[in-house]
Amino acid sequence: MIQRAAYKALEEHLSSRHITVITGLRRVGKTTALRFLLDKIAHQNKLYLDFEKAENRLLFNQTLYGDIELGLQALGLNLQAEAVLALDEIQLVPNAPSIIKYLYDTYSVKFLLTGSSSYYLKNHFTESLAGHKRIFELFPLDFREFLLFKGYQSSQFEPFRQKPYFPIYYQTFKKEYEEYVRFGGFPEVVLAATQPDKTAFLKDIVNAYIELDIKLLSDFKVSDDLYRLCQLLAAHTGSLLDTVKLSSILGINRNKINEYLSLFEYTYFIQRIPAFTRNKDRELSLKKKVYLADTGLLSVLAQVSSGQVFENAIALQLARLGSVQYYQRKTGQEIDFVLDQTIAVEVKETPTPYDLRVLTQRATKLDLTTTWLVGLTAPGSEFRDWYWGGSLLPG
Repeated sequence: MIQRAAYKALEEHLSSRHITVITGLRRVGKTTALRFLLDKIAHQNKLYLDFEKAENRLLFNQTLYGDIELGLQALGLNLQAEAVLALDEIQLVPNAPSIIKYLYDTYSVKFLLTGSSSYYLKNHFTESLAGHKRIFELFPLDFREFLLFKGYQSSQFEPFRQKPYFPIYYQTFKKEYEEYVRFGGFPEVVLAATQPDKTAFLKDIVNAYIELDIKLLSDFKVSDDLYRLCQLLAAHTGSLLDTVKLSSILGINRNKINEYLSLFEYTYFIQRIPAFTRNKDRELSLKKKVYLADTGLLSVLAQVSSGQVFENAIALQLARLGSVQYYQRKTGQEIDFVLDQTIAVEVKETPTPYDLRVLTQRATKLDLTTTWLVGLTAPGSEFRDWYWGGSLLPG
């Protein structure tokens, strides 16, 4: 099994009495992470239940806790001894938090849970399990994990992490990074052998997200409207969010649009980036930019330019490195991203010395002393004062 970056912290939490909760978008690898943890349990008094199976939901939907206890014992879990209970897709059983709390308080059970949405977990677990859980967020693969999934060794790419353009590194991994930008980082998409398979998986993920997760987690019933909004957000990735315009185009009430957007963000489908300003009061009034949570999803939802796809990819990569903002003046001058309020980042498909000069001038006016000009394709000159997107690996 390929170890993901989150596994180390997850494994360390196994020794904690607190509940381990893994959340994230559908099919980012939560079940695989759960099985990884179960394999690390030395004793055999452990049980895995997948709530996508009706019989397991039926067990936890019983009225009497005693019947649930008997059911767990019938499945081989000894509640009188130290035990581990792994529950997959807990959002499918609305009363799961109260049952988990009862078993947690009554027996020496270590719980390992997965759920497809922070929206559900944060709202339903806040009271009943407050102080008894730790939530771990799992995202699509970053480019470092992508390369590991492709069979490369970390020693081949770690020396170039967050370093300026290096020709040999670029030439070695250029095709891999282009695939990563185009199809994103869902594990099964990365491992799919053909492009049609990758596209089919991505379409299935979008449909399952809207038809299963969103309908389950909310009272939104109009899936056509939700899908149209997803497409519109994809088409405008990297643009300022204008809810009035979205409302006009879709014919949906502005307040409902805001509810949809909040739910999309809570369920990891979109990422909203705030404006960079030294005036905190003004920051609240400025519009945010929107990016999709995976460039593969972007590719199946809308026909956008390669520059938009690349910018979306960099937005996601930077989010793994720290806090991300954008800068834009009324005059139109802008800096694509500001990382941790210290690094000015400009994204160009093919970077040039002129791009670097403009970025440096704008960054200097904002007292940003560090600049990253990030590119996708190497220019035909000897210019090397830029960062290839494939080098923006997390630490």
